[in-house]
Amino acid sequence: MDMKKPAIEYADFAEYDRRQRGIERHVLTAFIGGLVVGLVGMFVSGSGPAWCVRLYDPYAYLALAIALGVTAQGFGWAALSTFLAAVSTLVAAMGASAVHGRDFTFDVVGGSLAGLNWILFMLVGLGLLGYVARRRDHWGDLAAGAVGAALLADVIDRSTPGFIATEQAFWPVTAIVVGGLTIGLVLGLRRTLAGRLRALAVSAVLATLVALALVNTMWGGLWIGT
Repeated sequence: MDMKKPAIEYADFAEYDRRQRGIERHVLTAFIGGLVVGLVGMFVSGSGPAWCVRLYDPYAYLALAIALGVTAQGFGWAALSTFLAAVSTLVAAMGASAVHGRDFTFDVVGGSLAGLNWILFMLVGLGLLGYVARRRDHWGDLAAGAVGAALLADVIDRSTPGFIATEQAFWPVTAIVVGGLTIGLVLGLRRTLAGRLRALAVSAVLATLVALALVNTMWGGLWIGT
C-alpha cells in the first residue's frame, strides 16, 4: 500500500527563517541605534550650538523610537525594540556624561528624573503608535494622528510662555522646524490622501485638547469656571 508523504513546503521554512533573521537584525539595530543616539546627544549637549541641542533633545530620541516601531515585525517586538533602544540610549548618555566629567546620574536625558521618566514613556509609547500607524484602516489613521499630536503638544508646551516646559529660545525657529517635520511625518505614515487628512485632523484636535488642558492647569481651573 502506497503511503502518501506530506509535501514539505520549503518556501514556508525559508520565509520563517527570513522573518527570524529580520527580527534579530531589528533588535540589534535598536540596541546600536540607542547607543549611537545617546552618545551623539551627550557630545552635542556638551559642545554643540544651542539650537542643535534643543532640536536633538528629545526629538532625535523620539524619531528613533518611531522608526523602530514602524519597522517592527510585531506589536511585542515594537515594545521590546523601543524599550531596548531607550535603555541603551540612557546607558550611552550616562557613559558620555561621565567622560565629560559630569555626575554619573540617571537624569542626563530629559534634564531631571521626571523628565527622564517622561522621555522613556514617550519613547515606548511613540514606538507602539508607530507600529499601529502601519495599519491601513482607521486605527492606522488614529495612531498616526496621535504620533503627530504628541510631538505638536510638546512643541506647544515648550514654545508657549507660562507652560510647564517653556523655553524662551525654543520659539520660533526650533518650534517651526519641529512642527514642519511633524506634519511631514504624519503625512508620510499614511498612504492615501484621505488617510493623511484624517491623521492631520486627529493631530490638530488632540494637540488642541492638550493645549487647553495646559492652559487650564496654568490658570488653576479658570477655563472650566468660565
